[in-house]
Amino acid sequence: MRKKIIAGNWKMNMTYEEGQKLTSEIVQMAKDENLEGVTLVLNPPFPHLYVVKKLIGGTSNIFVGAQNCSDKESGAYTGEVSAPILASFGVDYVIIGHSERREYFKESNELLATKVKQALAAGLTPIFCCGESLDIREAGTHEPNVKYQLTDSLFDLSAEEISKVVIAYEPIWAIGTGKTATAEQAQEMHYALRKHLASKYGKEVANSISILYGGSMKPSNAAELLSKPDVDGGLIGGASLKSRDFIDIAKSY
Repeated sequence: MRKKIIAGNWKMNMTYEEGQKLTSEIVQMAKDENLEGVTLVLNPPFPHLYVVKKLIGGTSNIFVGAQNCSDKESGAYTGEVSAPILASFGVDYVIIGHSERREYFKESNELLATKVKQALAAGLTPIFCCGESLDIREAGTHEPNVKYQLTDSLFDLSAEEISKVVIAYEPIWAIGTGKTATAEQAQEMHYALRKHLASKYGKEVANSISILYGGSMKPSNAAELLSKPDVDGGLIGGASLKSRDFIDIAKSY
């Protein structure tokens, strides 16, 4: 059985007080509303990690994740945070290769491959993001383009290593653009990515890897998206900043 994962990416939002309030509300709601079958991952900005970890406490199905990590283990890299540092704070997951990191910070597939290896070596679970822009979608080359991102960044991993990675598919063209990706389009890409993983690692490994949908999932469309056989959860942006919305998405299974 693949893990059902709802991961909230706070991006560069939430003051200290707001983050405490949001985390406390999510933890209490998850306990009150019986969400034991779903793994929740909270990915706040770096300064929040310690207090979010403390507020989660021993809640069995809620974990803390970072939004990025360095490709270096340690050293004179001012402003960077390494995977071993994250692990030392009890961080469980780390988002790698988010579309905003690729676009704004020009992170390459090669760099992301190194970050994935750093995360795995530190015992973190990478949430590896991949996806395509509107130009690529309209050109009809979205499937080979996104497959290439997996090949270039992940296919040097062993079967054991790739089994520890979570994939998040981001249809960048459908995020904040007014355009909408249908549940069928999401399933089509998730199926294509799983098939691509199977071509390298075999069906058993491919079928064990959770693939999340990162295209503006919200309470109103979550149930339809999560009903698709290859959609194993969501990487949630805006809706993760509202405790009720985040929990309602998790309850949509």
